[in-house]
Amino acid sequence: MTAEANGARGATAGGPVRVAVLGCGAIGSLYAAHLARVDGVEVWAVDPWAEHVAAIAEHGLRVTGLADFTAPVHALVDAAELPPCDFGVVATKALHTSAAVTAARAALADAAVVSVQNGLGNEEVVAEIVPHVIRGSIITAGAVPEPGVVRYDAPGDSWFGPFEPSPAGSDAISTLARLLTEGGLVTHALADARGPQWTKVVFNAATSPLAALTGLTVGQVCVDPGLRAQVQHLIDEALAVCAAEGVELTRDPAASVQEAIDEAFWHKPSMLQDVLARRRTEIDVLNGGIAAVGARVGVPTPLHDAMAALVRGLESSWDAAASPVAH
Repeated sequence: MTAEANGARGATAGGPVRVAVLGCGAIGSLYAAHLARVDGVEVWAVDPWAEHVAAIAEHGLRVTGLADFTAPVHALVDAAELPPCDFGVVATKALHTSAAVTAARAALADAAVVSVQNGLGNEEVVAEIVPHVIRGSIITAGAVPEPGVVRYDAPGDSWFGPFEPSPAGSDAISTLARLLTEGGLVTHALADARGPQWTKVVFNAATSPLAALTGLTVGQVCVDPGLRAQVQHLIDEALAVCAAEGVELTRDPAASVQEAIDEAFWHKPSMLQDVLARRRTEIDVLNGGIAAVGARVGVPTPLHDAMAALVRGLESSWDAAASPVAH
């Protein structure tokens, strides 16, 4: 593998290590800001929110909450203006992955590109467009309260590893993990990152759709006796898929459920936030992602199929309400 494919274009050329962050919401902004304060790293962020981009370009990207600093970040609306980059960080909603990476394809041609998105199947989409892909999983949380500012709400490690069908080199994965850790976001380079990824997906797929369908917070879902039973059934179904796929979780889902009750009782998961705002959810990469893998490995997933169908039906009701059909 060439130095460029290993994400070492900048270092090899004697220039900065250049990172493109696609999607500058909460997660993308946190990654961009923490990387940008590392010596020798140049960060370029791309997002369609013009006011956010303009504020970052003029004043830098400010981090509040658990950290307090302002980082110099190049901010763009149009990915066609990106220079050639060593690394790419895809932090868009899953439904925007293909468009975002396609728009940045020229800049990422020799880059190692990591998905830090929710769910399963994002790396497959990225790998259709660029050749060197990193599987990523994160538990950091934040919010963008105003243009140019990201609030760092909850710390958490990140885990990076090769996306097996189209992997980035181990040197590139280690380099990006090291840079993020130096910037303040602890990141682990692994030979197999499926365990952390599935650990997050199993919990989110067991709780998020129930919150989205009921309007309850994650803690409320987990303490309601009837809903808690459904949470456990969804976990059990997902664990059967993991076993068939050869994935070993890094944490018992029961511990994640208890943590949600103890520490995040009033948290509204992103799927519930999307439903409240009548935005498309990420159901296709959460419950839909588990169901897709289940179908491939021969494990039935009727409960995850049902969650996906119910949330998709809810989404379709918004379109129907907006475009009534005369009878």
